Amino acid sequence: MMLDNRGLEPPQPMMRTLAALENLDENEELVIINDRRPMFLYEELDEKGYSHSTIELEDGSFQITIKKR
Repeated sequence: MMLDNRGLEPPQPMMRTLAALENLDENEELVIINDRRPMFLYEELDEKGYSHSTIELEDGSFQITIKKR
């Protein structure tokens, strides 16, 4: 599942991401793209038991891949 959060003001990217995670199947992953590194989202993901990896894209945005542990 892919979610493009670019152009949205906080807290919209985090709210959209957390809502999408509720519909994520067990072996599915969610890939999001944000304008900035989602520091508060990382804490939330850790608390909820998700693993995540982040790469910075050429345009300066961030791609975060999220999976259930």
